[in-house]
Parts: sequence; structure tokens; C-alpha cells
Amino acid sequence: MSDALLAYVHVFLILLPGLALAVVAMGAQRAGLGRAALARAVLAPTCILALWGALAMDLSRRGTFMVPATVLDPPVVLFSMLGGAALLWVLATRTQTGRAVVAQLDQGLLVAFQIPRVMGAIFLVGWAAGIIPWQFALLAGLGDIWAGIEGYRAWRACADGAADAKAKVLRANIVGLADFVVAVLTGIATSEGFAHLMAHETPNIINLHPLAMFPGYFVAIFLAFHFVSLSKLRHDFSRVSAPA
Repeated sequence: MSDALLAYVHVFLILLPGLALAVVAMGAQRAGLGRAALARAVLAPTCILALWGALAMDLSRRGTFMVPATVLDPPVVLFSMLGGAALLWVLATRTQTGRAVVAQLDQGLLVAFQIPRVMGAIFLVGWAAGIIPWQFALLAGLGDIWAGIEGYRAWRACADGAADAKAKVLRANIVGLADFVVAVLTGIATSEGFAHLMAHETPNIINLHPLAMFPGYFVAIFLAFHFVSLSKLRHDFSRVSAPA
């Protein structure tokens, strides 16, 4: 089972950053950037995702992403998750090149990035195999699948020009973010560490290698797209609401 999990993680270690970079490249091309700006728009996130992915894999192997033993120990996995998402969001919304790229990306494309969240179905497989506690597997696994489905529905609504497209985009973001909150809380409560409240007989392995790449790397990329989508929604709403 461990070999299968490692292979599963490796597939998404290539696929997920690749999809993110494809979205960036599409926006950069549509923005009509010059050669230098186009290179910066693509190479900067490529380097960040590649180096960060390699570092996260190393930290995962070393067991650094484990839930802290005490409340005073640094939660490295949360630093990687939230810090990584914040860095990508800043690059996308607080730099001139990033803003130019995001301006050319429609909400349908941004929210469609959540479709691969169905990868969380692996938690249900782990539960069936007896290696992941049901308290986490059910909520996180089904939550990820729900988030992926909502991402698809929002993408289709945007593609069809549906009147409720923006509402579905907002719903997809809310469902996706809520899923992460629930997954983090249940992950902490079912894992060995300072707040191990459940699943004492079968502690969670989500923070052990290789599944630690989920909270330590994959989640941050999904979070960044949520943040960018919500920022774009807020910007579009402010522009429409502004007095003429």
C-alpha cells in the first residue's frame, strides 16, 4: 500500500503544478506580454513550485510535517500550507505581471482548478484499507469530492454564461475552503500530537510520508487558486458597485 500511495503522490506532484503553470501561461499569452514579462510570468512560478515541491518532499520524508507534539512546537506543515498559498496569492495579485495575467483569466478557469480535488478520494481508499481513520477519511475524502464537483459545476456555469455563474463560483470557493478547514481540524484531532483526541487505535497517517505532501504542498496550491478567485470576485464586485 505504501508504494501505491507514493506513486499516487508522485503523479499529482507532476500534474498539479503542471496544471497551475498551464493556467498562468494561458493568462500570460492572453495578456500580450513582451518576451521579458512573459518569461517572468512563467519562469517565476515554475521555479517556486519546483523548489518548493522538492523541499516539501524532503521535509515529508524527514517527518517534519507531523502534528507538533506540544502547542509550543512550530507547526511546520501549517507554515508550508498557509505560507505557500499566501506567497502564490501575492505573486498573482500584488505584482504588476501577476495582475496582468490574472486580469485575463476568467472565473471559470480559476475555479476549474478545484476539479482535481477529487484526488482526495484516496482517503476513502485508505479507510477501506484500514490505514486512515474514518473520522478523517469520511469528512476530508467526501469534502474533497464535493469541492471538485462544485468546481466543475461553477466552470460549466461560466462556460455556458449562466445567470447564476458568479453565485456558483462563490459557492465552489466556500465549499472548497470549508473542506480544508474541516480536514485540518480532523487531521489534527486524529493524528499523534498535542491534540490527538480521536482514532487512538488507528492514528491518522496524513502527516506521514508520502501523504504529508497533501497538507504540506498540494493544499497550498488549491488554496492559492481559491484566494485568487475570491480576490477577482471582490474586484469585479467593487468595479460594478462603484458610482459612475
